[in-house]
Amino acid sequence: MKQTHATVLILFVLIAIPFSAVAQVPLGTAQNFGVLAGSTATNTGPTVVTGQVGVSPGSAVTGFPPGVVVGGSIHSNDSVAMLAQNDLTIAYNAAAGLPCGTDLTGQNLGGMTLTPGVYCFASSAFLTGGLTLNMQGNPNALFVFQIGSTLTTASGSTVLLINNAGVCPTNVFWQVGSSATLGTTSSLQGDILALTSITLTTGATTSGRTLARNGAVTLDSNTVGSCSLVPGGGAPAGGPTLDWIGLAALTILLAVAGLFVMNRSSI
Repeated sequence: MKQTHATVLILFVLIAIPFSAVAQVPLGTAQNFGVLAGSTATNTGPTVVTGQVGVSPGSAVTGFPPGVVVGGSIHSNDSVAMLAQNDLTIAYNAAAGLPCGTDLTGQNLGGMTLTPGVYCFASSAFLTGGLTLNMQGNPNALFVFQIGSTLTTASGSTVLLINNAGVCPTNVFWQVGSSATLGTTSSLQGDILALTSITLTTGATTSGRTLARNGAVTLDSNTVGSCSLVPGGGAPAGGPTLDWIGLAALTILLAVAGLFVMNRSSI
């Protein structure tokens, strides 16, 4: 009977941890960057980037000015940019490794209203028109889009967050298997984690980070940066969350405690 009670207790604690608070994508120091590139970061026009701007292992950062960096500085293949790239690799792999909840392969995101979850595309993903993400009042609501190759948004397309309880959304991720291109005057919510490159065409805006592992980030009169990037480089807003490492540690701890209780009860 005591063994049963111990097992039930362990299962209850694990189930009580909300999925959205567990399945985070840990950005590490990359969270402080509005723009992070692998080869070059280039800009044309009066772009405004909130947060750090960096490149590594490349070193070329051009177009600042006329581009403006708010609440950060430029890191050209220095130790800060190198560490951020390492952390970006970890985050990219974490996002790519989450189990797919809904396969949207071949469907256009335009006109959809989605609730928190992991959405996957075997190849390319397209957005024409408007996409609505319903956070359902949960400040830890997690949206992950796993895209096998390219992400392309049409001119004037938008991503809208609703029912966000007035919080700064920090858990929307676009994991892109090759390159992302945002169309003119389009607006995207969330952080782009691209394996190769990211291009923001004229007037495109993103309420999130543009983080490219191997290639270039190319800007043209854009507004870039998450609302969680405060001057000086801040951590995401909202309450504390658990990542996969924390969950694993907690699971092991509970399992050991359960075995101890069961061994004691058998004596």
